[in-house]
Amino acid sequence: MLRLLAVLLLIPLLDVLLLVVLTGYVGWVAVILLVVLTALVGMLLVRAEGRHTLRQIEAKAARGEVPTKELLDGALLLVAGVTLLTPGLVTDAVGFLLVIPLTRYPIRAAVQRWVVTPYIDAKTGGFATGQVYIGGFPGDGDGDGYPGGPGAGGPGGPGPDDDTVDLGPDAYDVEFEDETET
Repeated sequence: MLRLLAVLLLIPLLDVLLLVVLTGYVGWVAVILLVVLTALVGMLLVRAEGRHTLRQIEAKAARGEVPTKELLDGALLLVAGVTLLTPGLVTDAVGFLLVIPLTRYPIRAAVQRWVVTPYIDAKTGGFATGQVYIGGFPGDGDGDGYPGGPGAGGPGGPGPDDDTVDLGPDAYDVEFEDETET
């Protein structure tokens, strides 16, 4: 979380430094025109890609499929729109990376792999992705079992004093009396 905050603070700093350096080379009017031009072109691209993504979402929903990739594309396009509206050339470059499909698809795959899937696994205990723990009781055998569960003094586990009683085979023999008195 601290790294994300550092990156979010570093991007505006890089934007300001780049704008100051470019102003020294081409003048402030040209830099302002460049920033406005990149924002306008970027927003036109976001609009076109957003419409295309919305059509894909509608088509998948009509077929009864879950539009997972398309929803991630929509979220990335939303972030792209925000970064393109933020004045600066570094944020515009980030926005263009998220708008252009050729670069957005690998970013979407990375976000799905390293952000979405771990989040879903944490929320569902692995049921959504099939990474369910099926090897018995968690902590069984290493003393870290759930309180009151097997292996931690619960049913089937050792008692509070760790005293176990070994019963022989004849301990289970039960003799019944015949109650048929007439």
